[in-house]
Amino acid sequence: MKRFALAFTALLVTAQFISSCKKDYLDENPASLYTPQTVLVDSLGFESAMAGLQSVVREQYTRSDEQGLLGMMQEGTDVAIPGQVQGAEIPYYNYTLLNPQDRAAEVMWSWAYRTINNCNQIIQGAANAPATLRQGYKNRISAEARFFRAYAYNFLATLWGDVPLVEAPVTSPRTDFTRTPVADVNAFIINDLTTAIPSMFTASQAASGRITRGAAQHLLGEVYLRTGQNAQAEQVLQALINSNQYKLIMARYGVRASQPGDYFSDMFIVGNQRRNQGNTEVIWGIEQQLLVPGATTSAQQRRMWVPAYYNIKGMALADSLGGRGLGRLRLSNWVDYRLYSNPDMRNSKYNLKRRFYYNDATMPATYGKRVTGLTGSDTIYNITPYTTKWNQFDPADTFGFGTIKDLTMMRLGETYLLLAEAQFKQGKLAEAAASINMLRTRAQAPQVTASQINLNFILDERARELIGEEQRRITLMRTGTLVERTLRLNGASVTGLTQKHLLLPIPQTSIDLNTNGTLAQNPGY
Repeated sequence: MKRFALAFTALLVTAQFISSCKKDYLDENPASLYTPQTVLVDSLGFESAMAGLQSVVREQYTRSDEQGLLGMMQEGTDVAIPGQVQGAEIPYYNYTLLNPQDRAAEVMWSWAYRTINNCNQIIQGAANAPATLRQGYKNRISAEARFFRAYAYNFLATLWGDVPLVEAPVTSPRTDFTRTPVADVNAFIINDLTTAIPSMFTASQAASGRITRGAAQHLLGEVYLRTGQNAQAEQVLQALINSNQYKLIMARYGVRASQPGDYFSDMFIVGNQRRNQGNTEVIWGIEQQLLVPGATTSAQQRRMWVPAYYNIKGMALADSLGGRGLGRLRLSNWVDYRLYSNPDMRNSKYNLKRRFYYNDATMPATYGKRVTGLTGSDTIYNITPYTTKWNQFDPADTFGFGTIKDLTMMRLGETYLLLAEAQFKQGKLAEAAASINMLRTRAQAPQVTASQINLNFILDERARELIGEEQRRITLMRTGTLVERTLRLNGASVTGLTQKHLLLPIPQTSIDLNTNGTLAQNPGY
């Protein structure tokens, strides 16, 4: 250590001597530069940039420091109530606290624009790439970036309405942003997707984890629905379904096929979630993997959805119970007691766990008996029904720091629901019923008729099919039903919800920093 200290001191003295003798000693002359101009010149550079972009995209729902960001998308809607909350989600059920200083809105706004800027770098880089790079590759990598840009702008337009439209990379500080009318933002999104789709790989062509044509079609169908272009939505969603690239899961498969379960629950088991693992239904999944460098994150979905059952004397952490959760939210009484018909596979004990049994073998007096008779907070976040979609257990991490499990972002089940919505909005009730019955047949649930089809039924069916997967707030804000459905089905869990909450507040930090432009606040905030 002494020799090291002497050598380091000598180095400092030498550096000081050189700097005092040569005026340009501190001039920058780096041996290499990692910039878009130097990197986006070949496929290795573009693949590196795409990996970086996907890492940013993943952060939307995988941040460990703000677990409440997941709760904000569920609590204060019709499907969930607060449990053992983290904090960021509180203004999203106590709406009187939702204001322009809101932390969750700021984080999500920032995430979207970081994503967009990364996309803009790749799109511009592909346009300027040397002729030595194949045009087909440039078109394809640009198409993938256009998908992610459209995805981020759709997120912004749904939650905030008019937002700044940034079409090129921001390479120096800007303080002159203005809000672009949402109609223009929508046109921009649609152009990105329609431009991208012809150049994208199909699911059978693409490498695992890459964005495909089907994902762009699915997103385009949703955008068309949000913008009232229902016939176009039906057309693109039907094309996706008819592509024969995806199939509904209708039989047991995968790593636990010989164990108790059902084929709906098979889709959400680690080892079964990807196309190359037998999941023919997944359209876009964000892949995560234990013990693979760069492939793990500290996502917190299990902590949100799985209750803290181990707080009950006689209950021990177990893989069969989903691992260690915190019960940061709880399913609403509407979901627990009124949503599902009987029979319905999506309500089976393998998909919605409702019964608990003491499992601590060191306590023989209760071991194996059903947990009953609990009152108070135990029914909110310790013992409560929950979806098993986020069950995940790592024997090397029984504390359960992160949820190392793929995030199912899009699957064919939702495509059928979007199609039914497009058909309903055109008055095609029989066709909408047929689309929904594809899912109800799979779930072994009673069939529905055209006379039963309306928007509320479709939104009910989305909850039955997609609970724990869809970001429910986005769906209800997209369809303009957040206020009516929440107050009618889950009103006891919210305070101060009004029509102004169909849009979120523009983050005050962005308004304050934008000194040379005007970012007008949304009404009521």
